[in-house]
Amino acid sequence: MVRSKGIPLKKRYGQHFLRDLQYVRAMFDAVSLTDTASVLEIGCGDGFLTREILKQPMARLWVYEIDEQWATHVRETIPDSRLRVITENFLDLDLRGLAPYKPWTVLANLPYQITFPVLHRFQKYRHLLKEGVVMIQEEVAQKIVKTSGRGYGFPSLFFQHYFTWNLLDKVPPSAFYPPPKVFSRLIYFKPIVDPVMIPDEEQFWKFIKRCFSQPRRMLSNNLRGLSYSIDRIPGDILHLRAQQMSMEDFLKVWELVRD
Repeated sequence: MVRSKGIPLKKRYGQHFLRDLQYVRAMFDAVSLTDTASVLEIGCGDGFLTREILKQPMARLWVYEIDEQWATHVRETIPDSRLRVITENFLDLDLRGLAPYKPWTVLANLPYQITFPVLHRFQKYRHLLKEGVVMIQEEVAQKIVKTSGRGYGFPSLFFQHYFTWNLLDKVPPSAFYPPPKVFSRLIYFKPIVDPVMIPDEEQFWKFIKRCFSQPRRMLSNNLRGLSYSIDRIPGDILHLRAQQMSMEDFLKVWELVRD
């Protein structure tokens, strides 16, 4: 069993701990921290990143760590009045408790298997966030920033609608302990203050998921059998694949079919 600091690493939590300071410095270079900053970390592990964050100017650092052993370790080995370690599942919490100290800057090495659920939480509570840098799987980072073609899909449209994104350093497996089997990527994000309004927003995103259900098929095939009036969509659009369409294209189609 793989251990760090005598504590076993648990595969179910995707624990790969960052060990290379150059990528930590790249995270700090991308954000703006001051003495009044509120910083959020998801998954502190053995505290490698936590210790470095606390060397930066800030007012508070709140860490969410689901593994009680690592949460206890960090509490006991990093005595700092600005640090609060919360032993809860970040995905289950009502994050409105962050509101008194907003806006928050996110700095985190995210477990691969919960990347999209965490990003969806950021989207839901984006009004509480200032900016952030997260470490995620390289393949996922590329999907998020895609604007067409292979890999472009619902996540690309959804997350680009609510945030601006910027790819930072590509990170090799050797930067972690234990090393993962894939490359990672640092990616910067910042909430868009006034995203374009979408009529019937929840239904629109369900519609987009259906458009990309089989991305290599034409739009007409993916929308067949739905209650939407696709006969209102021009034929040249129906013969496109979803991967050939921009957000503006989808909004125009949505206006045609949603009534």
